[in-house]
Amino acid sequence: MMGRTHALTGWCAGLGLAPVVGIGSPAQALVFAATTAGFALLPDLDHPGARASKLLGPLTGVVSWLLRKASSGLYAVTKGPRDERHSGTHRHLSHTVLFAAALGGATAAGTAAGGPWVVAGVVLFGLLLAEDALGDWLLPVAGGAVVWWVHENSPNALGQLDAVSGLLGIAVAAGCVTHCLGDALTESGCPFLFPLPIAGETWYELRPPGWLRFRTGKGVENRLVFPVCTVVAVLLVPGVWPALVEFAQGTFGAPVVEAGN
Repeated sequence: MMGRTHALTGWCAGLGLAPVVGIGSPAQALVFAATTAGFALLPDLDHPGARASKLLGPLTGVVSWLLRKASSGLYAVTKGPRDERHSGTHRHLSHTVLFAAALGGATAAGTAAGGPWVVAGVVLFGLLLAEDALGDWLLPVAGGAVVWWVHENSPNALGQLDAVSGLLGIAVAAGCVTHCLGDALTESGCPFLFPLPIAGETWYELRPPGWLRFRTGKGVENRLVFPVCTVVAVLLVPGVWPALVEFAQGTFGAPVVEAGN
């Protein structure tokens, strides 16, 4: 399992996507990214040992079991002539673009209908998932973002959550897509484009050439992928990159010479 890498790449995706979808506030961007980071772990709900499956004990355990049953049944009736003999559970239904789009759409509809408390619930669930993978440091960061949010939107901070209800659907879908793209770089690949038939397979595992693949939890992930993603995750935090550029210019830049000297 590459849980912490999934969560970290989800965080990066969320921060990179925030300005694209119209999020201008740093506090909103951090909340959006924490949600994306958490839901970048959700596709692994189809594995009983995954963090997502264990997060809320029996509750998420039952959801994991139901997802595995649904995935296995779908695989049995849709597999192509060249698809491998497989149970169809892990890295199948929940690891597709259709699942990401469906879950994102359901989240957008649910938050729009349920109001700010449903929005808060989605954010909290994503935060718990991300914190479980990345560590407790995320809690004060997200807590600070929430306080920032309240300060910016006082006295109607909770009501302002309605403004991001549709955007949370994008965050959830982006998290799932980020997870699948990460899995596609591993040895096993990912059937991301199901049900598009490719080379006689309905569940064709997308993956790059062999020299670009890595094994989960091994040297390449731990010594290269995760450290690089950590650096990118910090640089994408609103305000960090401009501050570094300003510091570098002030420290190493050429002195400004006034005209006439």
